[in-house]
Amino acid sequence: MAKKRALKCTTVIFDMDGVITDTMPYHFDAWACVFLKAGIKVNCYDIYCREGQDGLSTVKEIFREHDRQFSLPQAKQLLSQKEDLFKRIVRPRFIKGSRRFIKYLKLQGFKLALVTGTSRHEAKKILPDELYRLFDVTITASEIKKAKPNPEPFLRALKSLKISPCQAVVIENAPFGIEAAKRAGLFCIALQTSLPKGYLSKADIIFKSFAELEEKVSFVNFS
Repeated sequence: MAKKRALKCTTVIFDMDGVITDTMPYHFDAWACVFLKAGIKVNCYDIYCREGQDGLSTVKEIFREHDRQFSLPQAKQLLSQKEDLFKRIVRPRFIKGSRRFIKYLKLQGFKLALVTGTSRHEAKKILPDELYRLFDVTITASEIKKAKPNPEPFLRALKSLKISPCQAVVIENAPFGIEAAKRAGLFCIALQTSLPKGYLSKADIIFKSFAELEEKVSFVNFS
C-alpha cells in the first residue's frame, strides 16, 4: 500500500456546493430554465465552470458568448428568477463522505471554515444545523464584495480565523474556487465531484472523491 501524503495544517476550509452538498445539479437546472426562457441553451459545463462566481457576471458572460445584448435590469431579473427557482427545487443531498469527513476533522481538533458563494440564509437552510455549527467560521456571499475567483472570500476567512495561509488547506471542486484559493496563498485540494480533472489543473492535488482523498492523504494538526 502506497504511503499517505502528510498535509500539516491547523484548519481545513470547505466550499459548499459540490464539495459538501450535492446541489450543483439543482443550480444547473435553475439556470438552464431561466436562460432557455431568454432564448439561450446552456450545458452543465457552462454552469459548473462558473461555480462561485456572482450571478450577474454569469449572466453577462453567457450573454456575451451567445452574442446577446446585455442589460443590467434584465440580468437582475434573470438572476432573481434563477434564485427563486433554485429555492423551490433544491433538496438536501450530500456528496458521499463529506459529512463524515467534516466530523472526523472536528474530532481531531482541526478548525473548520466554510467559504461559499451561497447566501448565508440559503447556506443555513441547506446545511443541517448540527453540521453548520461544526464550522468555526462561515463566509458567504452575504458578507463579501467580490466573489470567487477573487481571493476576498478566503482572505476574510483567514482574517476571521486569525491564521496565515500556510496554516490552512482548502477543498474545492471548481476552477473559480481553486483560483481564489491559490490567489489567497492557500494549498488547494480539488475533488472531481462536478467537473473532470482537466478543469481542475490549478489545484495542488486532485482526487475523485473523499474516499480517495482519505486513502492518499493524512491530515496532521500542528496547532
